[in-house]
Amino acid sequence: MTEQRKIIAAVLSEAKDHPDAEGVLARAAKIDKNISLATVYRTLRLFAETGIIEAHDFRDGRARYEAADNDHHDHLIDLTTGDVIEFVDEEIEALQIRIAKKLGYELVDHRLELYGRPLK
Repeated sequence: MTEQRKIIAAVLSEAKDHPDAEGVLARAAKIDKNISLATVYRTLRLFAETGIIEAHDFRDGRARYEAADNDHHDHLIDLTTGDVIEFVDEEIEALQIRIAKKLGYELVDHRLELYGRPLK
């Protein structure tokens, strides 16, 4: 693994949010100003293909990324700010399993994304 890929991997593993490619570049460039956006895109694609990271499409026109080694969680996307809130709800998890069983399936994986605006 190249030094630039190691930097990109470190940026992603330390991220508390879900940065897009430009956000990854901004953080990586603070460590190595020679990292290009093309290198970031190639590395993100490679990491996603090999399961190191997960790519998300939160309907804002850009792919967002997070390390794949996180425990399972779902996402609530704030449509006003674009913030992504991670959460786990045991009732939702149990309901999804029950629905899959009711339809004759064993649930092996899932993603849940909720989109909302703050209550006024």
